[in-house]
Amino acid sequence: MHTLKATLSPIWETLPVPVRGLIRTMRPHQWVKNGFVFAGLVFDQQLTEIEPLARVIAAFALLCLAASTIYIVNDLVDIDRDRLHPKKRNRPLPAGKLPVSWAKTAAVIFPVIALGAGLLLSLELTAVLFAYLVLHLAYSFWLKNIVIIDVFAIAAGFVLRVVAGIVVIEVSNFSPWLYVCAGLLALFLAIGKRRQELILLAENAEDHRAAYKDYNMPLLDDMLRMVTTGCVLTYMLYTIEAQTIRSNGHEMMLTIPFVIYFIFRYLYLIHVRGEGSAPDELLFKDMPLLAVVVLWGMSAVAVLYL
Repeated sequence: MHTLKATLSPIWETLPVPVRGLIRTMRPHQWVKNGFVFAGLVFDQQLTEIEPLARVIAAFALLCLAASTIYIVNDLVDIDRDRLHPKKRNRPLPAGKLPVSWAKTAAVIFPVIALGAGLLLSLELTAVLFAYLVLHLAYSFWLKNIVIIDVFAIAAGFVLRVVAGIVVIEVSNFSPWLYVCAGLLALFLAIGKRRQELILLAENAEDHRAAYKDYNMPLLDDMLRMVTTGCVLTYMLYTIEAQTIRSNGHEMMLTIPFVIYFIFRYLYLIHVRGEGSAPDELLFKDMPLLAVVVLWGMSAVAVLYL
């Protein structure tokens, strides 16, 4: 990772400041969330088939473009509030490193490209991309300020990512349990993020986002406990009941400890280390967390394909 950064750094420095600002605002490091689009491919045992893999990779790329549109819109909407945030004030828009006109132009062009290219894959994918954009635009302007609904909107976005990977291929054994697993995991991460931001922003939380005036630590801790339990139970049921799993025996149950460790580790980072405000960044910063995700993925693929 350090070698790659050292290699790319001279190229990065040659780019104009507004271009670097636009790329940063597109949040490439958060595209890892779109990895949920591969769930249908992997768990329907089509990972080794070239055409389905290529179609899902294309859907992943279009989701990244749609997601970047939302990140740009979010920063445009929150530009004044982000200036009050101890970390977000360093983002290109609030820091003045990306012209507002550039951001507005990109916010118009990117979704047009994503939806147009989506039609080349399937009408269903275009519909999912459109729903994703509408949901997150509603989140940017309205839903993020409504207590509880804000985290549900985030979870819905993750479920749509799973759907995007399914509509571009023909699935035969995909289990609806994975929709529930994806939604509950997203809720778990979103609630954890709300909790840490409430601590980080302290008395300025309400100024940053209206919904924070209706949240408090006991409520978020209770929500976190309930969703944590739901995550574990749902994944256990998936490893037992899913048709794809039953056709391979019940060896997938061996992956349950990895899921439990991931949740426990994340809770440890939240409650003991005081981290968790950016789950995507935390994944690559905390090596035990990254290791357990890799081990889970390797073991799940081994069960399904070997």
